[in-house]
Amino acid sequence: MKLATRDLLTVADLTPREFGGLVSRSITMKKRGAGRPLAGRTLAMIFEKPSTRTRASFEAGMHQLGGHAISLSSQETQLSRGESIEDTARTLSRYSDCIMARLYKHEHVERLAAASSVPVINGLTDSFHPCQTLADFMTIRERLGRMDGLKIAWLGDGNNVCSSLIQGAALAGSDVHVACPRSMRPDAGVVREASRSVRVRMTEDPAEAARGAHVVATDTHSSMHNKGVSRLSRLARYRVDARIMAGADPGAIFLHCLPATRGREVSADVIDGPQSAVWDEAENRLHTQKALLEALAGRPRAR
Repeated sequence: MKLATRDLLTVADLTPREFGGLVSRSITMKKRGAGRPLAGRTLAMIFEKPSTRTRASFEAGMHQLGGHAISLSSQETQLSRGESIEDTARTLSRYSDCIMARLYKHEHVERLAAASSVPVINGLTDSFHPCQTLADFMTIRERLGRMDGLKIAWLGDGNNVCSSLIQGAALAGSDVHVACPRSMRPDAGVVREASRSVRVRMTEDPAEAARGAHVVATDTHSSMHNKGVSRLSRLARYRVDARIMAGADPGAIFLHCLPATRGREVSADVIDGPQSAVWDEAENRLHTQKALLEALAGRPRAR
């Protein structure tokens, strides 16, 4: 499929039709394969942050589409010696057909995209995680048969994953209820924009957010850029356990972007139980990555 945007830096770069189209294409690829549309194409990947699912899914996806992926940690590049993001982008653009970057500051992936002559994909920043949201909604559609008209509950820190989930829900047509400490609410601009098309509710009561929800989602309480005992203490009441899931819709599914700490943000009986969709969710990173790569890396190179 074709996308109007050249880069994917946030889910909001997509239209509702493009968002749904990528999910549909991902499901088709999972069922039928995709051939080798990216034969001879190269993906350059830059990692400031550790990665399991992002690196493995992009690298495997590029291989399955007939292309090749180059993985570079920031310490292996001249970025570690002070080369500018812009010069790195201009150089990698000459070697590759697409760049995926997993960085700390969102401003840095924006600078990378501005200087690159090939498409840039945000593999995660401290502000957004658009690739995870595509996999989440693919999983929702597979498990529940639709993406619209749902109630999605988020429990815990209103972080980058939460912000992207809210953006995805706005494109899909589902409401989001976020339960988190007041000091950890998601980006106000993201909430304001999403509220133009769907209902986004904030509460400090996890049971209230999850009541009747079709999807209950969370993330680790100790992320790569947010740690500390006081933080864990404030988030302890937002753990997803059997009591929380009992208050959700009877057919509700549980999502977690992983890695997970059992007993902290989710109980073992939930993440390993029948309502858990986390392993489908993790697998679907591969298929949504492939759909995205096909749409962006398959474009004619601009010179």
